[in-house]
Amino acid sequence: MMKHTTISLSNDKGTEVPARVPLIVSASRATDIPAFYADWFFRRLDKGYVRWRNPFSGQESYVSLGNTRFIVFWSKNPAPLIPYLPKLKARGIGCYIHFTLNDYEAEGLEPNVPPLAQRIDTFRRLVDALGVGGVVWRFDPLILTDKISVDTLLERIAHIADSLSDWTEKLVFSFADIESYKKVSRNLRLCGINYREWVEESMRMFASRLAAMNLDNWRLRLATCAERIDLSEYGIEHNRCVDPELISRLAPHDATLQNFLYNAKTDSGQRKACGCILSKDIGAYSTCPHSCLYCYANTSSAAALANYRKYTDNPLNDSIICTRASG
Repeated sequence: MMKHTTISLSNDKGTEVPARVPLIVSASRATDIPAFYADWFFRRLDKGYVRWRNPFSGQESYVSLGNTRFIVFWSKNPAPLIPYLPKLKARGIGCYIHFTLNDYEAEGLEPNVPPLAQRIDTFRRLVDALGVGGVVWRFDPLILTDKISVDTLLERIAHIADSLSDWTEKLVFSFADIESYKKVSRNLRLCGINYREWVEESMRMFASRLAAMNLDNWRLRLATCAERIDLSEYGIEHNRCVDPELISRLAPHDATLQNFLYNAKTDSGQRKACGCILSKDIGAYSTCPHSCLYCYANTSSAAALANYRKYTDNPLNDSIICTRASG
């Protein structure tokens, strides 16, 4: 596997520390940096590094942003990024945004995201700034309950697709695998959500019908995220969310980045079915106040809100997780 370069940097306390130097940063699979930590992120970009905690070992390390050439953002409400996009351009840093634009309003599964119409407007504003391709639409995850059927999901996807037909070229989705995340199944049961697991038959039925609707109406590229099932017979590909082809297309004149992409390998630190290339994620679990009931990245909504409040009390910290003084 390709490794990140390591350098020595001076942290906010003036201590020399070793730091990884990624060319591509993921911000972030673990939390919604654009929605809640955009100010923090761009302060840290000015400072040149972040402090990151491994969610499994608890070990802390440093990540230099001094040689970052591209950022992949992930968000359910990336509106706070909009005023910062010129700053990235001025630095010569490219980006695209994975915009998770679901519709679970009736069920309250995403209690703290903005209304759907507002999020659709945000999507369009971001495309105006970044161009088609610079914002990737995700309906993720697809959840089945006693009130949400395959028909329900297809109707809601169709409504959003009709609204975004001139603003996006791709739809990425995944099937909720709730029983694999015990805290997710527990949280849903506690909230009275009677979920159902996807099986191969229901996955294929959904894929077949979505593909037919897409062919008749939108002609989007369809892709699954980290799904083992092969849906290629329906024209649905396996996605690479940190995608060398898209990055290359959006940053065609960055020779350093292009050389990296040419040699890039799949990131072995992700799930087995993940096709992403190597990047460095700088997020932290249990820090997202969206409080989505199906979230795998929060231990609980209370823990996430408590951590967010710690951050708002110390926004100049060099880490999203504020457990000690900066540095």
